[in-house]
Amino acid sequence: MITLARILPLAILLALGTAQLSAEPWTEPLGTIKKVGPEGSGNAEAAEAWKELTSQGSAVIIPTLGAMENAGPLALNWMRTAVETVFDRELAAGNDLPTAEIESFVLDRDNAPNARRLAFDLFTRVSPDAAAALIPGMIDDPSAPLRRDAVAQLVAEGKALLADDKKDASAEVLGRALDGARDVDQIDIIAKLLREDLEQKVDLPEHFGFLMYWNLIAPFDNTDRAGFDTVSPPEEKIDLEAKYTGKDGKEIAWQDYSTSNDYGMVDFNQPFSPMKQVVGYGYTEFESTEARPAQLRLGCKNAWKIWFNGKLLFGRDEYHRGARIDQYILPIDLKQGKNTILVKACQDEQEQDWTVQWEFQLRICDETGTAILSTDRKPTPEPETPTRRRSEN
Repeated sequence: MITLARILPLAILLALGTAQLSAEPWTEPLGTIKKVGPEGSGNAEAAEAWKELTSQGSAVIIPTLGAMENAGPLALNWMRTAVETVFDRELAAGNDLPTAEIESFVLDRDNAPNARRLAFDLFTRVSPDAAAALIPGMIDDPSAPLRRDAVAQLVAEGKALLADDKKDASAEVLGRALDGARDVDQIDIIAKLLREDLEQKVDLPEHFGFLMYWNLIAPFDNTDRAGFDTVSPPEEKIDLEAKYTGKDGKEIAWQDYSTSNDYGMVDFNQPFSPMKQVVGYGYTEFESTEARPAQLRLGCKNAWKIWFNGKLLFGRDEYHRGARIDQYILPIDLKQGKNTILVKACQDEQEQDWTVQWEFQLRICDETGTAILSTDRKPTPEPETPTRRRSEN
């Protein structure tokens, strides 16, 4: 998950940290490991650095966990195996381990989510009861892997209550599980229990704050993937009555669109039919009761950009890297009254079945993931047919 609010502070902290830790014996090997690149670049040097790092004993566990922040996938593999190797070796030898420091690392929510998950697994091995006691407090944790354990615990509790015919208590517990859940498989399980076994109405789009009503326009051209950087008319001015010249010289106009998908998926293929090498835009407005900080949370497997109140927030020029709920977190400041949101979604030239999706999901929430709803939110559209699950690949 990418959180823009932390990029600059981390860059500063890492720069300061490098200077402050320059005398530490693990600094140089960790720096070498972090340089590992794609296609084996730097692997030979990393192998030697890994040996040097793991020879230093348990003192390297916490620094290596900390170095996992912003590391590339190959470097992460080296660091993870280094931590596990040192931990296993020291545990087997009966040597002291930095148990208290590992617990503190887990509890510090500013640390990298995957590193915290690894630290939690280590902590569980040396202090299983203490680790288990931490799980309920992770129900709103920013680390999805840690939050998942807390949700699973509540689901098990809810099922047990249901088996004992304590339906009201089961519904309350499963409701808390739903509040915390972010993984689609868990959300599906909880929603099914609430809907089918407990006969509860579950409006997932409203529960999570997905934006369901949009104006869409497409297709603009994305030949050779040039559309990502091309400034099309919607980026200059929003005029929902305007008509433009789109791809292949065809006249295009804005269309009203709503989605009934449980996860708020806005699917350009529905109104425009499947297309390749194209750009589409989605526009919507959000009424806020007050000025306040908030977050836009996006899921999208296409290249995308987002503008909030006319200002470009961020974008990623990547295709088909998978999509999931809360994949990208963008901090915003809602203003009282009307706020505008413009999403640009680009489709590339690939023709494989798994590249067909041209869609996004977007919600507004606070930093805990609790939905913030527009004051003029419309009822969630009723599906004409059962909701089609979108590919998570």
